[in-house]
Amino acid sequence: MPPGGYHGSALHVRLDDGSSRREPLDDATLRAFLGGSGLGTKLLLDAQAAGVDPLAPEAAVVVALSPLVGSPLTTSAKFAVVAKSPLTNRISDALASDRFAIELKHAGLDALVITGAAPAWSVLVIEDGDVRLEDASDLLGLSSWDAEQRMRERLGARFRWFGIGPAGERLVRYATISGDNRHAGRGGLGAVFGSKRLKGIAVRGSTPCAVADREAVLALAKDLSSRSLGEGTAKYRELGTIANVLVLNRLGALPTRNFQAGSFEGAEAVSGEAFHAMPTKVRKHCAACTIGCEHVFSTKEGKPVRLEYEGVFALGPLCGIDDRETVLEAAARCDELGIDVISAGGTAAFAMECGERGMLQSVPAFGDGAGLLTLLDDVANRRGVGDLLAEGSRLAAERIGGDAASFACHVKGLELPGYEPRALQAMALGLAVGTRGADHNRSGAYEEDFRPGSDRLAADDSKGPAAAHTENRAALLDSLILCKFLRGVFADLETEAAAMLAAVTGWELTKEELLTTAERIVTLKKLFNEREGWQREEDTLPPRFLTEPLQGHPTEPSPAHGVSLSTHDLDRMILGYYRARGWSDDGRVPAERAAALGLEAYR
Repeated sequence: MPPGGYHGSALHVRLDDGSSRREPLDDATLRAFLGGSGLGTKLLLDAQAAGVDPLAPEAAVVVALSPLVGSPLTTSAKFAVVAKSPLTNRISDALASDRFAIELKHAGLDALVITGAAPAWSVLVIEDGDVRLEDASDLLGLSSWDAEQRMRERLGARFRWFGIGPAGERLVRYATISGDNRHAGRGGLGAVFGSKRLKGIAVRGSTPCAVADREAVLALAKDLSSRSLGEGTAKYRELGTIANVLVLNRLGALPTRNFQAGSFEGAEAVSGEAFHAMPTKVRKHCAACTIGCEHVFSTKEGKPVRLEYEGVFALGPLCGIDDRETVLEAAARCDELGIDVISAGGTAAFAMECGERGMLQSVPAFGDGAGLLTLLDDVANRRGVGDLLAEGSRLAAERIGGDAASFACHVKGLELPGYEPRALQAMALGLAVGTRGADHNRSGAYEEDFRPGSDRLAADDSKGPAAAHTENRAALLDSLILCKFLRGVFADLETEAAAMLAAVTGWELTKEELLTTAERIVTLKKLFNEREGWQREEDTLPPRFLTEPLQGHPTEPSPAHGVSLSTHDLDRMILGYYRARGWSDDGRVPAERAAALGLEAYR
């Protein structure tokens, strides 16, 4: 019998011939990697050979659950999608929340491993023990949302959906995968689905999954639900993450006009407060969540838009746009087309600066909202200059040439999120070393920047260990899987996670074991990247951040105006990070470190 919370089974599907098989997952593997990002990375390494192009048929994509899925523990209805990113050629693990996770668990699975490419556009249908491919020709060109409605009409309302929009069909390198208008957004995994001619997955299940101690799980769930409605999540419930706009603007850390400045004169107009003053707004919850952080607004045409800080930053200040309606419409189009809002805004802002410098024609200027909306459509349809920009800012800069690469704001090919690195220098380190690329979800290093007594405007030796610690916490949350918004709720994450896992699985766990588990998962991702050709020079920031002092607000004093970050200081922090992890000074995982974590087979 598998541990509680697990079925002990992964479904392997080959799309080229429609064949499938169930493979057992042993207790040792489940305990070592838990689920989500951890288990998904392990299964990806086992399923895919080194050097495979992420858009090749033999590339694998893994959907991984956790033992907490289907339990009453708040925010646990999540899943991870893990593959080699077509945007970065490095590991990508994107998370989403939806009842899709619960239905996949009820289908008797802990993970789904997909390889091959279907002969024609298809939907993978999983109904308990029945696994089949169905024709998807009538779904082509539809948004994931519209495809979902059509498939549920065809198969029944109990089916849950996870699929791609037009951008994924056209292999846009930052295409998303979506279900119930929630997205596995970063890294272009929608293009991986598209390369396999897989429009989506429809799943329905009826197999329950037992837990070791139901009464203990219920007690823990009741306590966590109560605490989830406290001060630690108040910001997310009241304004949502868009509350960050004015906060970061005051700190001089709001990326503006392709990171040319750290504050935006139009920030008030696109602030969380301004959006909440609009007449139509709704607060919603993800499946199995008590927090209710989703803030949904309406465009002029009445389209509902779930708005987050990253979408507002990327489609607003980063592109010099201060019109709320334009930002709402741009976010809605990204959702409909199936493209990541951060990479879409980052690549558009890069193109706007190229146009400003005379290096690229037929692109909108900063502040041109109508031009941005047209550009998003062009990207998703690979039309005109959109075909170039569909490749992402790194590849576009390489093709444009000149000094374009110096202001293409990405790490490892992944466009930067909404945190100005020069004004948040622990976060600068977290962005530089991230295995997924520039990322605010796999590194919470900004927590160190905001810690009382920390100097966010200076590099120092404390930031390396702090960045490693926040990565480990993120890896544990992403493998359990629980929402990052619970970070401020847990008094001691590892101790509380051990109690939850013990109640669900029956394992006797300690805080120390989970600290090692988190370290193992982060290191495994690094070993994947090493296998795929990672080099030390990838752990850096774009030249703009290391050569140009940060510019502040044009009319108001900024606390970060004139702040700089040198290559020497960044490298010093990176060295401290490597040493905190027990890696070599050139950032590689030594054999003895891999062996200590049980990862010698992957080195």
